[in-house]
Amino acid sequence: MLTQFAAVLVFTLVGIVFVFGNLLLGWLARPRQPSAEKETIYECGEPTIGSAWIRFNSRFYTVALVYLLFDVEVVVLIPAMMVFREVAGGPGGAVALIGLLAFLGLLVLGLAYEWHYGNLDWIRRTDEEPGGEPAAELAAPVEGARA
Repeated sequence: MLTQFAAVLVFTLVGIVFVFGNLLLGWLARPRQPSAEKETIYECGEPTIGSAWIRFNSRFYTVALVYLLFDVEVVVLIPAMMVFREVAGGPGGAVALIGLLAFLGLLVLGLAYEWHYGNLDWIRRTDEEPGGEPAAELAAPVEGARA
């Protein structure tokens, strides 16, 4: 049992040495007097144009969160199928099958919900509300946005 604690201790110490070693190496390797050109802000090698404080469409975040949600659910589904394969022949096979089908049903229900409200569409028309109903007024373009 002490060897298990020793493995955790060694792992923790290696992690601490790794973090502080990188901090020390970064401090030693950094330029002492960086030029103004090195301190300029850039994005992927391109100079910035305009202010960074513009309004983003929240659709990017929504699509990313939906993707992560379904990605994690698929990761959970793989071990569940492996457990079901072991339990399928025994007395708990029917209960495992019902649980697995309920989980898959929730996945399909969640996907149908996201699809119905247009959360999987990368671009949505501005004259529609979620669900396809026409909006009362058109969305005004964001000031300073490029067409």
